[in-house]
Amino acid sequence: MVESINTKADLVEKATSHLGMTDYGKIMIGDKGFEFYDDRDVNNYIQIPWSEVDLVIASIMFGGKWIPRFALQTKKNGTFSFSSRDPKKVLRAIRVYIEPDRIVRSLSFFQVVARAFKRNPNKKKKNKKK
Repeated sequence: MVESINTKADLVEKATSHLGMTDYGKIMIGDKGFEFYDDRDVNNYIQIPWSEVDLVIASIMFGGKWIPRFALQTKKNGTFSFSSRDPKKVLRAIRVYIEPDRIVRSLSFFQVVARAFKRNPNKKKKNKKK
């Protein structure tokens, strides 16, 4: 059985992990970290301590009316993407432990496309060898 890193759970919410194959389970936000436990497989879990979280990235659509998914970017292990039934409640619970300036919006589809066109693939880098 998996042992929780939290001593107190602030929020438990049904959620989906988008790491590889989609896994359904529960998110637990507590005083020590963020945890995801799979409903079907006990050995499939994600535990991220708050000290390891670098950014929380929220995908926001329709002017903040709908948040389809959010991601936790860690300092060493990459980005973990999740969605939940009530993502605003989850992000508010995360905001207690993570500073609000480290919770950011993800780029929209049009911003990603604009960046691709702004970047010039034919531009050659100058070598500064002396």
